[in-house]
Parts: sequence; C-alpha cells; structure tokens
Amino acid sequence: MLEIITSVSKYAILLTAALYTFLGFYVFSKKTEEERSGLYAKQIVLLFLFHLISYAVMFCREQSLVILIFYAAQVALLAGTLIAYRAFYPRCSRLLVNNMCFLLSIGFVILYRLESERCIKQFIIAAAGIVLSFVVPVIIRKWTFLKKLTWVYLSVGLGLLIIVTVLGATTFGSKISFTVGGVTLAPNEFIKILFVFFVAGMLSAEDLQFPRIALATVLAAAHVLVLVVARDLGSALIYFVVYMAMLFVATRKAGYVAAGLGFFSAAAVAAYYLFSHVRVRVQTWTTPFDTLKNDTSQLSQSLFAITTGGWFGMGLFEGAPNTIPVAMKDFVFSAICEEMGVLFALCLVLVCLSCFLMFINISLKLTDPFYRLASVGLSVTYIFQVFLTIGGDIKFIPLTGVPLPLVSYGGSSVLSSLIMFAIIQGLYILKQDE
Repeated sequence: MLEIITSVSKYAILLTAALYTFLGFYVFSKKTEEERSGLYAKQIVLLFLFHLISYAVMFCREQSLVILIFYAAQVALLAGTLIAYRAFYPRCSRLLVNNMCFLLSIGFVILYRLESERCIKQFIIAAAGIVLSFVVPVIIRKWTFLKKLTWVYLSVGLGLLIIVTVLGATTFGSKISFTVGGVTLAPNEFIKILFVFFVAGMLSAEDLQFPRIALATVLAAAHVLVLVVARDLGSALIYFVVYMAMLFVATRKAGYVAAGLGFFSAAAVAAYYLFSHVRVRVQTWTTPFDTLKNDTSQLSQSLFAITTGGWFGMGLFEGAPNTIPVAMKDFVFSAICEEMGVLFALCLVLVCLSCFLMFINISLKLTDPFYRLASVGLSVTYIFQVFLTIGGDIKFIPLTGVPLPLVSYGGSSVLSSLIMFAIIQGLYILKQDE
C-alpha cells in the first residue's frame, strides 16, 4: 500500500508543480492587477497542495508526530509570509512572494527527506530571515542616503573578505566561513549584496568617465583576487560576471565586455595551472567516471542519481540521494531529480527563471541609475548562481560548490537570498510609489 501511495504521489507532486510553473509565466500575459490576482491565488493553492502531498507521503513512511508538528509550523510560516506581505506591502510583487515561498517549500521537503535535524535548523533560520526581510523594503523606500554609501560598501565588503581569507576555516579547499559562538557564518553570501551596491554607486555617477570606470574595475578586481587567494573560485566567478553585466548596462560598450572575457580566459588558464583542486575539478568534469574505483567522484554520483530518477522520479524515500556527496548543499538539485524527477526539476528551473524575469522587469522600469544598476546586479547574481549550481550538477560546466538559492542547506545562503528578494521587493514598491 505504501508503494502505491508513493507511486501515485510523485505524479500528483509533478502536476501541482507544473501547474504552478505555468501560472508563473502565464501571469505575464495579463495587463491588469485584477486579472493577475486570480492567478496568484491559484498559485498559492497549488503551493500548499504540493507541500501537503509531500509531507503526507513522508508521514505515511515514518508516522512520526514530529513530522506533523514540523509540517504545521511550515504552513504557519508560509501562510504568515503571504498574508503579511499583502497586509504590510499591498503594492509588492505577489509573484515574487509566491515564488520565494514555493522555492522554500521545495527546500523544506527535500532537506527533511535527506536529514530532518538540519532541515529544522534551516527552517528556524529561514523564519528569522523572513522576519528580517520585512524591514528591508522600508529601508529601501525611506533611506535615500543608501545611494551615497559607496565607499562604506567597499570598505565593509572587501574588509570582511580579507578577514575570512586570513582567519576563516577551510571547507573543501576554500576559506569561505568562520565560526563564532558555535554559529558558522559564510560572510561572502552577504558581501555579494554589498559588492552590487558598491558597483552600482561607482557606475551610476552622472559624469561617468574612463578614470572612474578604471577605478571601479580595479576595486572590483580586488574583490575577485581576494576570493581567488581564498580558493573560493565559484564566488570569484559570480563577482566577475556580475561586474561585467553591470558595467555593460552602465556604459553600453561591448568593448569592455570583450576585454573582460579576454581577461577571464587568461585567468582561467592561470588558475588551472596554479591550483591543484581546479585541475581535479576539470579532470572530474571531463572524465567523471574514471574516479569511480576510488569513490571520489561527486559528479558521477550526481549523474547516476539524475538518470536513476528519470522523468518522473523514484518517489520520496524510494531513491538513495544520501549516496550523493554533499547532497544537501551543492548537489540538492541531483537529489531532487532522483526522487521527484527531471520534469519536476525543470519546473524548479523555470520558477527560478520566472524570478529572474521579474527581477529584470523591475530593473527596466526603474529610472534612478543607482537603483536600476543595483537591480540588474542582484538579478545576475541570483540567476548566475542558479546556473552554476545546476550546470555543475548536470556536467554542463565544472563544479563550483555554489548552493542553490532558497533550496540548498545553508543558513547564510538562505538569509542572503531572502534579503535579495526583499531588496527587489523594495525597489518594486518604490517604483509603484512613483
């Protein structure tokens, strides 16, 4: 009987996700808020239906009171978030709120499946992050002096990067975190936001001339260089791509992008010969199955999981996602593919793309240069991180060790992602006020 429930549930889960995803794009065809409002309401119903089916399957499997309590707490958090945004910010983007909650719910489902204790910890951090995020739109709307803190963003961001590089703990060969009072922090997740604000401040000047562009480029390169020294090459790549995107939007000169790509090509070759772990990742990427005999290939286990799941997945608790190394962080997408299926994973990708399109749509409507550049920078930060995570898991690009926003396990990652969504909400509301 349990096998039948699991088998049927995976199709129900896929159906709710597919319908939710369809509505997320269909809403762009509607011109009035009244027309879109009904679609948002249907999305919410599908969100909670997906969540209910998933935890019902897990309850049937474990029959634990803890699951019921935890499920109720998640429903309260998600419902409270949706209601509070409507109450405090009537002009907010409901699509972004829905997508944020949907991605969080996917993370809660797959993380509880993998390790319940860590999922509960993630839930607590996410709840605190959501409470914090309610303050951010107010700050964006009221604190106009944020546009004048360019050098503060630089000092704090670059200073923290240097501190982590010197004092941080080494994780998988990279210095990306440190522990204070038993709490592990990854400051780079938050420094990305400061970096975007710094670049926006530098490139939004009315008299944007080459000397200012050159100075911004040198200081941005300093961020990247510190990350390279810390061997956090995934983050270094994000900073580089974000800067190039913002530079192009600010100047409209393709020559800068071409020069940046040339520099990146030379730096990539240098990194290959300077860092042994880069060579290992490239070798694993090109020949992932050659290391199977030593059981050291994360990528090979990821590919096995994806192909094992197929289009519709094995069903919750029917696969073996825990055999994937770092399944809760870097390879959460592979775990989703194995138990929920490739089609569900494609819906996840499309929901992330929907968020990105909404981010870009908001940036196009902003008239203030600083806010427009900041919105572009956060948009590229978000979607490129999604690309690096999923691209590495499916062997499209070498592994970079970047978490999937709002889905992967990691308190710093989920907090910074919630803050990014809140900043975009603040910019959207700011435009609505105008």
